[in-house]
Amino acid sequence: MKAAENAPDLAQIAPDPWLTGRPKKTCVIDVGGGLRDIYGAGVFDTLMDQGITFDFGIGISAGAANLSSFLAGQKGRNLVYYRDYSQRPEYMSVQNVFRKKGFLDLDYIYTTLSNTDGEYPLDFPAIDANPMDFVTVTTNAVTGRPAYWRKNRYRQDDYELIKCSCALPFACHPHKVMGMEYFDGGIADPIPLEKALELGAEKIVLILTRPRDMRRTDKKDRMYAKALRQKYPKVAAALEQRARAYNQALEKALELEEQGKVLILAPVSDQGLKTLTRDPDRLQAMYDNGLQDGFLVREFLEN
Repeated sequence: MKAAENAPDLAQIAPDPWLTGRPKKTCVIDVGGGLRDIYGAGVFDTLMDQGITFDFGIGISAGAANLSSFLAGQKGRNLVYYRDYSQRPEYMSVQNVFRKKGFLDLDYIYTTLSNTDGEYPLDFPAIDANPMDFVTVTTNAVTGRPAYWRKNRYRQDDYELIKCSCALPFACHPHKVMGMEYFDGGIADPIPLEKALELGAEKIVLILTRPRDMRRTDKKDRMYAKALRQKYPKVAAALEQRARAYNQALEKALELEEQGKVLILAPVSDQGLKTLTRDPDRLQAMYDNGLQDGFLVREFLEN
């Protein structure tokens, strides 16, 4: 374990000229939130209708899935995944706990359904050809630190990075990239505002999946951390700090919004949706809210 802890994160080994070279001006951040991020899917579908794009995007968990469909130009794709496919037992169910050893089957979602021969494939050639870049956020299962991955790490029918970023503790197991395990990116960097600024963003659209006046509490995170501590002590420590990190980043985003540098898009209500709540009517309401809020982006970017 000591050797693994001291090993450099493979996502961080060498500085990438993309991080320090050409300027990046506009950015969209989607923080995820499980099925609640159908709100973000609505935002992106409106942006596609309006032909709006960005220099780069940063996606966590479901936010990475939303961004991949956005770069592919596949309007409506994520709506089907959130609202329709989520009802299937293969997607998430108690049966999966016994068959797959996890409630949520990320392999079903991002391989069986998303590969070239899947029911609703991701258009990877379109993603690859899109000049917009995007960063996927994951949490290293050994170090508990965030790891950031560029679009060029993806390959056709290899969406392991999205699985890593979506790997909620207890709902599923960590997933591997280059031999290392990763959990949901929202554990280590729940609102990657500092990363966007570090990459040169001057105008940032921040997509949340809870109302903007909501602040996280650490009650559940501490409970999960206690259960994780023996096997993943650094991830447990990151979980204990997640609420504080989220709230601090949100406060900074609110300050930057006052300065005209950030636009926060957030649902007026979370519709009572938890991370894995799959009520079709409430999900549709969240999506519709996102569709409407997407119309706020053009004016923000042009001013």
